[in-house]
Amino acid sequence: MALTPEDVVNKRFQTTKFREGYDQDEVDDFLDEVVGELRRLTHENEDLRQRLSAAEQGAPVAAAEAPLLAEEAAAPAQAVTPPVQPVSESPELDSENATNLLQLARRLHEEHVREGLQKRDALIAEGEATAARLVSEAEATHRQQIQQFEQQKAVLEQNIDELRVFERDYRSKLKSFIDSQLSLLESSGTFSAPFAGDANK
Repeated sequence: MALTPEDVVNKRFQTTKFREGYDQDEVDDFLDEVVGELRRLTHENEDLRQRLSAAEQGAPVAAAEAPLLAEEAAAPAQAVTPPVQPVSESPELDSENATNLLQLARRLHEEHVREGLQKRDALIAEGEATAARLVSEAEATHRQQIQQFEQQKAVLEQNIDELRVFERDYRSKLKSFIDSQLSLLESSGTFSAPFAGDANK
């Protein structure tokens, strides 16, 4: 499908979220220049096609070209060398200029898109790397906290075992002490004396 100036004017590009891209005003100004040049070339091509069609059909030429054609007709036939008509070359040159402009516009568009894709991929890769780093740091912190809790648990369990041993030894020693005091009191007779005195009263 042929590209017209209206196609360039009406072309709208999607905005991107992950990159800055080119200056939109600068791109619009350049596209305006491209549109102006395309319109000029289109108008010039159309004019040249009409002149070529008129010349091929033997239509009367413009008044400005009549003296030149009259001089060529007056010269001897063998000496007349057909002049190189710009009509046959101008369409090709104009077409080449238009093609060059279109190629430049396409190249700028492709470069713009390629740069956007590169920035998008870079942002995605950076985001994935950041996410992986945060997950790794969180896992390391979790492991460190679990290790600290395990160490604290082991210390507390050891303290509990020591307290249980101390309690058992203390109870055993206290029972032995009480038994020895009771035996001592029973053997000395002082244990029952107070009760006997109270009975006499």
